[in-house]
Amino acid sequence: MRFLRQSLSGLFLFAVTLALLVYAGAMVRDAIQDRLSQEARVPPQRERVFAVNVETAEPRTVAPILTAFGEVQSRRTLELRAAASGTVIELSRDFEEGAHVRAGDVLLRIDPADAQAALERAESDLMDAEAEGREAERALALARDELDAAQEQADLRERAFQRQKDLEARGVGTAAAVETAELAASAARQAVLTRRQAVSTAEARVDQAQTRLARARIARDEAQRRLDDTVLRAEFDGSLSGVSVVEGGLVATNERLAQLVDNNALEVALRISTPQYARLLDDQGNLAPLPVTVTLSVLGAELEATGVLTRDSAAVGEGQTGRLIFARLDNPRGFKPGDFVTVGVTEPAVENVVRLPATALAADGAVLVLGADERLEILPVTLVRRQGDDVLVRGRGLAGREVVRERSPLLGPGIKVRPLRLSGDDAQSAPAEPEMLELTEERRARLVAFVENSSGMPDEIKSSILARLQQPRVPAQMVERLEARMGG
Repeated sequence: MRFLRQSLSGLFLFAVTLALLVYAGAMVRDAIQDRLSQEARVPPQRERVFAVNVETAEPRTVAPILTAFGEVQSRRTLELRAAASGTVIELSRDFEEGAHVRAGDVLLRIDPADAQAALERAESDLMDAEAEGREAERALALARDELDAAQEQADLRERAFQRQKDLEARGVGTAAAVETAELAASAARQAVLTRRQAVSTAEARVDQAQTRLARARIARDEAQRRLDDTVLRAEFDGSLSGVSVVEGGLVATNERLAQLVDNNALEVALRISTPQYARLLDDQGNLAPLPVTVTLSVLGAELEATGVLTRDSAAVGEGQTGRLIFARLDNPRGFKPGDFVTVGVTEPAVENVVRLPATALAADGAVLVLGADERLEILPVTLVRRQGDDVLVRGRGLAGREVVRERSPLLGPGIKVRPLRLSGDDAQSAPAEPEMLELTEERRARLVAFVENSSGMPDEIKSSILARLQQPRVPAQMVERLEARMGG
């Protein structure tokens, strides 16, 4: 009985559970059918309006700035080499690395003993040559006097011979006397020939003496030059670099001693692309003398100089591209050869262009302009130049239109916007002011001490940084760079 009762109870519970499952399934089916039979209700949507910054496109004439990087180099650099060999017996106090010298200053002297002795020997040989020349002149004068005497004697003998012939013709003289007079005249003529030969020999001696005198003078001048070569002088005003000699050292001929650099005759060499180079040419195809601005930034301090383009390289160079051009610096105060600088070249003015932020131009070369009912429209434009964060564009129908300054993926044609108009001054806003810091006295003193003890920093930059550190507010970028170099 107990087993039957438990079996009936289980069967009853199973039947109840199955009935509940069937009822739940029916309820779910009725709910789904009821939901599907209802019509979809769409809530009313409101058009989204975006706020955008717009700027009125105003065509104008703009002189683009071509920005490139270049290296400062000297237009006049001279290698100082030893013209003579020997021991350095005197060295100028200014003959050291970085020292400034003036034209004509004596830089060093090499022991002149051998050169001085050679000069004295050459002067002695010159004195001998001069004495030989004087003796040859006197011998020539005596030979000419002897020739004149011999000629007079020959004339007398000839007249005597003629007299004897006349006497013989009148029957007074004898043939023996005529023959004797003829022999005497012949001997006199022979003496004249001998004296002429002596005069010719004396003249040849004079010529040889003059040649010897010329050679002696050449040897004397050469010895003088060798003596002068023992003294090294500065050819022009400049600074010394690469000094490699000390007093008492032994130098060889043509040994490199130092390099003289003219710091007032500097130029900057910069490499640009061929299309950029083409924009810098004049009507004749030559590089135009355009103005340039050279900037050197060191630890937040900037050195700036102006100049003008002068020439371009004759060849591209093996393994190079573009063009290498040179610009002469007018007042290169603080610049040194080897500085890596930023160069801005003012290109010829471009007419009828609109200056816009670079964010206004899409990759497809179009901008968004404000149309009717404050909805956006696409306007194709032509990119003329890129100027930092701005672009210079030109397009049909662009003048006077309001252009969206910042493009975003949410903006497109037909989108309704709320324009935020900027004034002309705001549109061409100036660059942001650098962040400034107020230093504590301890921090300021630590930075000043570091700058004053920096040996590798040019004096002009050091003075500029020290002047900025004395101000109440100091550029944060300069402080960060100084502390980075300090190691903390």
